[in-house]
Amino acid sequence: MSSTGFRRTFVAIGVCSSLALAAAACGSSDDESAGGKTRITVNCEPPRSAKVDRKFFEEDIASFEKQNPDIDVVAHDAFPCQDPKTFDAKLAGGQMEDVFYTYFTDVRHVVGIGQAADLTPYVKELKSYGTIQQQLRDIYTVDGRIYGIPRTGYSMGLIYNRTLFERAGLDPDKPPTTWEEVRADAKKIAALGGGTVGYADYSAQNQGGWHFTAELYAQGGDVVSADGTKATVDTPEGRAVLQNLHDMRWTDNSMGSKQLLIINDAQQMMGSGKLGMYLAAPDNIPILVKEKGGDYKDLALAPMPGGKATLIGGDGYMVNKKATPEQIRAGLKWLDHMFLTPGSGFLGDYSRARKHDAPVGLPEPRLFTGAADAEDQEAKKADANVPVENYQAFLDGNQNLRMKIEPPGAQQIYSVLDGVVSAVLTKKDANIDQLLKDASGKIDGILARS
Repeated sequence: MSSTGFRRTFVAIGVCSSLALAAAACGSSDDESAGGKTRITVNCEPPRSAKVDRKFFEEDIASFEKQNPDIDVVAHDAFPCQDPKTFDAKLAGGQMEDVFYTYFTDVRHVVGIGQAADLTPYVKELKSYGTIQQQLRDIYTVDGRIYGIPRTGYSMGLIYNRTLFERAGLDPDKPPTTWEEVRADAKKIAALGGGTVGYADYSAQNQGGWHFTAELYAQGGDVVSADGTKATVDTPEGRAVLQNLHDMRWTDNSMGSKQLLIINDAQQMMGSGKLGMYLAAPDNIPILVKEKGGDYKDLALAPMPGGKATLIGGDGYMVNKKATPEQIRAGLKWLDHMFLTPGSGFLGDYSRARKHDAPVGLPEPRLFTGAADAEDQEAKKADANVPVENYQAFLDGNQNLRMKIEPPGAQQIYSVLDGVVSAVLTKKDANIDQLLKDASGKIDGILARS
């Protein structure tokens, strides 16, 4: 889900996918060489309106070119970095940059229409490649060939209010780990009264379908079959998701009477101290503080309840199929410099980020493994300006969860599932079995057409 806050939105930390600004249509028509240099075009440069981010991006390109005098980098604005309305048109028209931004969910589509360069022979030249989490590398691997490099990765978790937990007699250092515990804790928080809601969930603008998917994954289920041809929502796991929501809404009254919520509603409630828990990625936390009136000390993060899986999102870069071997090599060097060096570059210069009041110390993105991860975490810890101890449960719990991306045809499927979730939250007598049966048929139709 690309428009719901499942992206970072603060200075110098991955703003590329979070600002809904007009895209600047730029092609990759620049000559591939200039004055003997290898020239590459790249996209996702912050717009001029984001002055600090733009400055950092330009500084990092200048630093790269100084270290690599044989490479000329031409950066293009493109906000949103990957606008679905123009993305396919740019690909089909041959106007995509040499090195271009993609969401995880784009990969198979871009490869399927033959617009991505095969990077398999070149990744050995990418210094950082072996340090990147395998599950993220796998996203850009199709039929054993490598077509892209991940840049960030985020996973869903449970954001909760420590102060409300304490007031309700709950231990804020022991967040719920099962859906049964979520329900029990939400009931105690709602009992505080004064308009306090124990648990909130989305059910409009496709966001209900998005969260249903996350909760289904957490139950151990899936939205579509492994081969992508059949719906798999009409299952015990699917019924468990909806029954839990129904019981919290109608039996416990822990979700409040106002429904058809979207992410902004949940953020407003959490920021004002009136919400106990909701599902979100770590990038929501600075939004809650900077835009919604929250306080870092009150906000904590736990892994997805259930202990089975979590929905992940993220992005990376692919290379235009028209790129020359020299441009591919130059592009990989640029990615190493900009995004893939622990504690350095556009996303990893934590000292620079802190100087500009960006939050440092959030648990994600966590791109690396082994020694590279340790180096990156140490650099982050040195400049941390948020209460990192509030996120330890999330870090610990995520190690045992399966990471799963969104289903194919996600937005169409989410539209169908939106109706299912909204019905359960607005109609006490909603027939869960019939809702899932009907949704399954509609999703089958979507998959057949795609």
